[in-house]
Amino acid sequence: MQLHIENMVCGACVSGVTKAIQSVDATAEVSADLEKRTVIVTSTAPTDAVLPALSNAGFNAEPI
Repeated sequence: MQLHIENMVCGACVSGVTKAIQSVDATAEVSADLEKRTVIVTSTAPTDAVLPALSNAGFNAEPI
């Protein structure tokens, strides 16, 4: 899945996003592009499970 995360602006944000996603699927792979504020997630978890975890961590994510 690809997500746009407007408030992902630094390396610490990438770490927080990764931890939030991996709280849903510990084996998820996350590739972030800070310039575009996007992440590509390789996971078996559905988007509907990942988005609330990101929101709870303070990140506003939208599927793209």
